[in-house]
Amino acid sequence: MIKVTAARALEDYRLWLRFSDGVEGTADLRDLVGQGVFAAWTVPGAFATVSVTDFGAVAWGDDIDLCPDALYLRVTGKSASDLFPSLRETAAHA
Repeated sequence: MIKVTAARALEDYRLWLRFSDGVEGTADLRDLVGQGVFAAWTVPGAFATVSVTDFGAVAWGDDIDLCPDALYLRVTGKSASDLFPSLRETAAHA
């Protein structure tokens, strides 16, 4: 299971992240800003309060957290089936 080990807020609702497998990169989260709970990020300084949870997710207080797997996909550009090979469709034999 991949976990976030370090996170730092950048400008324009981007996060620099380091993962437990050594991968580092930037996740662009601008598409989430203002939607549902992510409206909280529009308060000046709120996005900068990001932290890493004991479970390897990133969080903003007790109200917002993001799954490390989803962030890993954003950073690497991989698909869910790349990260979870069991999701790949298998050929049916008749």
